Amino acid sequence: MSHKVSAVLIAYNEANIIEETLKALTWCDEIVVVDSGSTDKSQEIYAKYNCKVLVREFDGFGTQKDFAFSQAKNDWILSMDADEVLSKKLQDEIQEVLSQETIQESAFNLPRTLIFLDKRISSETKTPCLRLFNKNKGGVTLDKVHETIRVEGKISNFKNEMLHYSYRNIHDYFNKFNRYTTLASEEYIENGKSKSKFMIIVRLPITFIQFYIIRGCFLNGFAGFIWSLFSAFYPVVKYTKLVELKMQRK
Repeated sequence: MSHKVSAVLIAYNEANIIEETLKALTWCDEIVVVDSGSTDKSQEIYAKYNCKVLVREFDGFGTQKDFAFSQAKNDWILSMDADEVLSKKLQDEIQEVLSQETIQESAFNLPRTLIFLDKRISSETKTPCLRLFNKNKGGVTLDKVHETIRVEGKISNFKNEMLHYSYRNIHDYFNKFNRYTTLASEEYIENGKSKSKFMIIVRLPITFIQFYIIRGCFLNGFAGFIWSLFSAFYPVVKYTKLVELKMQRK
């Protein structure tokens, strides 16, 4: 390829899925992994794929990814989560772009599809995620959770998808659910944000209808119903934790 690329991941105890992720990245010029102190077999898998591994205590998704990006030796960075797997067609599509003599874009969106309870979820099908970017044109926000990559310049979209195997099982879902809602509520209180109790109450049915009816999750059967229910429950818990934090600080 004319332009070298560094695949960059942050990870913690993802041995169950990360090998599939790394298999789809072997064409990259380097793979950088920032690990938060995994206690499973992750380190053995990193070694198998010749990853550049750094261990760093987790202090938020944005700051962790910012550090990880700074360790990449190439200008072009492919930011991946440990539970995402590039399809072969998307790998080919990315390599074709990086083989061009000149790339006009600063970044590219990768279409991501969630697999939940062995179903493709309609509300999360081919969602554009900015993941391939030139680090000279931008970087990641330092948010504790739901960080985003922002760049200056043209952004284009790839056509082929990557699959997101975010949850091993329901137990794993709620482990992440609890972690993310706590981080989000902490960030809100640090930024002085608030939410009325009335809005918390009405949020659940409104969000459920958005996911299940408007965004088409009813087409996914039982998995779509559960995903819609959990997605509606998420902001309620997040904002209730914010209310609790405010009560504790009085």
